[in-house]
Order: sequence, then structure tokens, then C-alpha cells
Amino acid sequence: MAARAVSVLITGANRGLGLEMVKQMVEGSRPVGKLFACCREPAGPRAEALQTLAKKHPDVIVVVRLDATDLCSIQLCAKQVGSVVGTGGLNLLINNAGMLVKGTLQETTTEDMQNTFNTNVVGPMNIIKEFLPHLRAAAKASGMPGMSSSKAAVVSISSFLGSLEVVKQSYAAFRAVSYRISKAGLNMLTLCAAEELKTDEILFSVIHPGWVRTDMGGDKGEIDAPDSVKGMLSVMASLTEKQNGAFLNYQGSTLPW
Repeated sequence: MAARAVSVLITGANRGLGLEMVKQMVEGSRPVGKLFACCREPAGPRAEALQTLAKKHPDVIVVVRLDATDLCSIQLCAKQVGSVVGTGGLNLLINNAGMLVKGTLQETTTEDMQNTFNTNVVGPMNIIKEFLPHLRAAAKASGMPGMSSSKAAVVSISSFLGSLEVVKQSYAAFRAVSYRISKAGLNMLTLCAAEELKTDEILFSVIHPGWVRTDMGGDKGEIDAPDSVKGMLSVMASLTEKQNGAFLNYQGSTLPW
């Protein structure tokens, strides 16, 4: 039996990992019915590559404005998505949008911490809450047992820098305090959501993409975006209820909290 086409939403889809996810999803073997590619300024110059890709796949890609720091923007996006997916709901939500401010504890300002938290923690929280009705609808409509990213799932792109256990061995090399703390917060948000919403059969997990050569990761990264995304999409496709609340890397290995 042919695999059922899924509906997917990706935040921060105009560049880096997000743009590569859109590209690989629409060109991959896994059938995608609708892919909502979200970014802050769809008509801006930083979204030109995304718009070009959307024109090549007009029946699949829907470019939608979403600013993770703006609740009204999130609510409007949720309404737009709902009008398209209807009772079939949204199968997979990927919280990819994020920001990185480098700096030690002594260099980090209140503004740095607030802005980073608003984007990396409060944003994903509000996105989960506003899209919850569509995720619940997808879980109900699927008719499938258990949990999977083909049924209803939220995957948030985190970082091993959010792991409390790796601070001692990694801090000297990467001292982005606000980023580290925000990713630890995102991990906790995911665990809480996994526990609170398990009866809805919506899967939640976080994935570390590796140190990727992107605008955010810099040119000293260990892998390129296509390799990272290929791995992450493979991991997402393999998720089951056993990985609900899991912290994984792009190769599928479990990471320490």
C-alpha cells in the first residue's frame, strides 16, 4: 500500500537548515501533500530562494508568514494552515526557527537573553499551543495506532549545547550562554509537552542537527546542511512512541540531557 501523503509545517524555512528541509522534502520519496514553509518576511530578499523553490512546486509548497516572536503572526498562520488542511489536520510541525547570540555570562545582556528566549523557547511554545488543534485533528484522522511523524508530531531543532552534561567539556570552545540556556529550555518544553499530550498521541522530540556549516553555524562547522537534513529527515521518519520525549542527533543516537 502506498504511503499516505503528509502535511508538514517548517518554521525558519527561508534559509539554512529550514530551506534545505523544504528542498529535500519536496524532492524526496516520502509523499508530501502540503508543505507550509514559514518565515518572517516571505516577500523579502532573504526569502528569494524559498520563493523560487515554491514556484517549482506550486501544488505542494505554501509560503506563509510566521514570526516566532509575534503571537498574532502565529495565530494568523495557524488559521491559514487550518483553512487548507481542514479536518485532516497537520501531521508534522518542525520548530526550526532560532537565533544565536555568542557571548560569555559576563558579556550577555538582558536584551540578549530575552530576545534569544523569545525566539527559541517562547516562540515554539506558542506555536505548539496554536497548532495543537490541527495536530489533534491529524492524530484523530490518521486511523493509525501508536505515534509517528506520519500521524502527528512536533520535532524541535535543538542543540547538544543545551545538554547540561556536556557543559564542562564544551563551554571553553563555545560560550554562547543565552543560546545554551534557551536550548535547555526548549528541551524541557518538549519533555513537558510529551508528557502532557501523550494521551492525544502526538509525538514530541528534539533533534541536534550537528555542527552545520550555515549562516548560524559558521564556516567551521563539521558537516554541510544537505547531510544534516538528510539524516534528520530519516530520523523523523523512523520516530515511534518509543522516541516520544527523546533527545536525538541527526544520526539517530540518543543524547544526554
